[in-house]
Amino acid sequence: DPADPNVIYAGEYGGYISRYDHRTRQARSVGIYPYNPSGHGAEDLRYRFQWTAPILISPHDAKTIYHGANVLFKTTDSGEHWTAISKDLTRNDKAKQKWAGGPITGDNTGVEVYDTIFAVAESPVKKDLLWVGTDDGLVQRSDDGGKTWTDVTANLKKVGLPEWGTVCCIEPSRFDANAAYVVVDAHKLDDQKPYLFKTLDGGASWTSLAAAVPAELAFVRTVREDPKRKGMLYLGCERGLAYSTDDGASWKRLKLNFPTVAVTDLVVKDNDLAIATNGRSLWVLDDLTPLREMNPTLLEKKVHLFPAQPAYRFRYSGSLSEGTTLGSAPNPPEGAVIHYNLKQKPKGDLTLEVVNVKGEVIRKLSSKEEEEDKSEEEGDYGGDKDKKDALPTEAGLHRVVWDLQIAGATPIKKAKTDGGDPKAGPLVTPGKYTVKLTADGETVQTELVVQLDPRQDPKNPDALKKLLADLDEQQAFALKLRGDLTTLAKTVEQLRSVRKQLQDRNTLLKEDAKAGPLVKASQEAIEKLGVLEEKLHNPKAKVAYDILAQKGGAQLYSQLAFLWDALNGSDGPPTQGLREVYQEQQLLLVKYGLEWKLLVADDLAKLNDTAKKLELPGVIVPAAAEESKKP
Repeated sequence: DPADPNVIYAGEYGGYISRYDHRTRQARSVGIYPYNPSGHGAEDLRYRFQWTAPILISPHDAKTIYHGANVLFKTTDSGEHWTAISKDLTRNDKAKQKWAGGPITGDNTGVEVYDTIFAVAESPVKKDLLWVGTDDGLVQRSDDGGKTWTDVTANLKKVGLPEWGTVCCIEPSRFDANAAYVVVDAHKLDDQKPYLFKTLDGGASWTSLAAAVPAELAFVRTVREDPKRKGMLYLGCERGLAYSTDDGASWKRLKLNFPTVAVTDLVVKDNDLAIATNGRSLWVLDDLTPLREMNPTLLEKKVHLFPAQPAYRFRYSGSLSEGTTLGSAPNPPEGAVIHYNLKQKPKGDLTLEVVNVKGEVIRKLSSKEEEEDKSEEEGDYGGDKDKKDALPTEAGLHRVVWDLQIAGATPIKKAKTDGGDPKAGPLVTPGKYTVKLTADGETVQTELVVQLDPRQDPKNPDALKKLLADLDEQQAFALKLRGDLTTLAKTVEQLRSVRKQLQDRNTLLKEDAKAGPLVKASQEAIEKLGVLEEKLHNPKAKVAYDILAQKGGAQLYSQLAFLWDALNGSDGPPTQGLREVYQEQQLLLVKYGLEWKLLVADDLAKLNDTAKKLELPGVIVPAAAEESKKP
């Protein structure tokens, strides 16, 4: 029920219909004539229902429901009462309504019932404009809600309608009340050819659209019109999918990872294409934007960035041990889906930047392969082992996903944490962002809207304002903490560089008696640097568990990473406890930073003076520690 997602109408053979309400978990039988047809031939039945008798909820009124037997029925009170709104719309060939089976046993379960309505549709443009197709090859139309009917079958025969073919799908146009598409299946007559027709004048004349259907798809089962782009059609066939952007004049296979399987029905829901197959599996092609936008002019552009659909700022739940719980089928990608098309492979790197309303680049993706972190070992449980995928650069259409995260902190190389991953950035706040794609000096851009999780939306304007303010406060705090983590990582990087230079120089000078005092003083500085590094993180930890197992416990880096995880793991402003611990750790960061500066200004300066007097090379300190602004 489009007006109430808790309610579902489902049908089975014999005209059975149930109305299921998910709130009560009850399925109520609301059939028209609940007579048990088991073992009866069609000749015994008051009404002839096919095994898959069509059920239609009116696009104009969710309370109006149609059900097809050999006549068309209608209810306006959820199945409490039904009214026949037509005569028998089939051929009613009595010779084809006999008891089935024999000579040993019969087989009368409903699928053998013939001369039935097989397809029902109502124009989404014009209320009460009804179409009916039958399994014995008739197509009829009513302009007045079933009071009068016009048989247009003869007009279809003029353009190739097969005798006795099953009219399995009728798709009224969403743009023109007089336009409709009809699919006929004749494979039971040993005819594998596709039959697809279109009318622009309410069935008075027809055009066949089957000639261009790829032969390898065999016969057609269903056709659906795109609700946003006129002339765009999706075709479900015995052996796969096709689509047309020119109203059926030409067709292209829609393959991707879709298997060669019979497609029994299609539904365009918002920006997605839902696909039902005869193998009883469901598929979804997420985000039809590239198909809708595709045209010859676009394909000639060196680089094209498609409009981005709004993305929801979801947090995905999961157990502590297993991560995100998915289910039996993969969920849509977690984040914003972005499509782009390349006419040819770029000569240089391809970059994709996300820019906020202040013009700041908050995240940057690249085609350049990310350097693999080989520090992770078996037994680690802190840190993200997943290597980020590089942007594809081959010619053609590509889909990438931005996880809605701002760039994370710069990590300390090969350092362990026992909780929290500094590389995983915080989620962005709801709002508008600009996506920029650059290839070989050419930049294209599109707007991306990040929406609040609808489950969080309090609807009350004041409550919503407070929620958004809390998210802004959380992000501001996260950016401060990111800066501290990055500063810490840069300090360790400087310290390690200085220590390695001292160690390398001592190795070279160990046999030089004249340099003995310098070597001794350098060794003392190396030991001081080691002591300081052990305050900054846990350098002796080979795996994350060592932080727990070794004396001293979690040091500054692991403490800040722990706060990082506590802050970014859910939505809400920083708690009092988190603020208190952060303030203490920030004081330590300042204190250790001063110790490092003192080592540079005193010990290292003296060593460099001594080296200069001995005409030996001094030690260079890398650039001063600053928060990395590179996304």
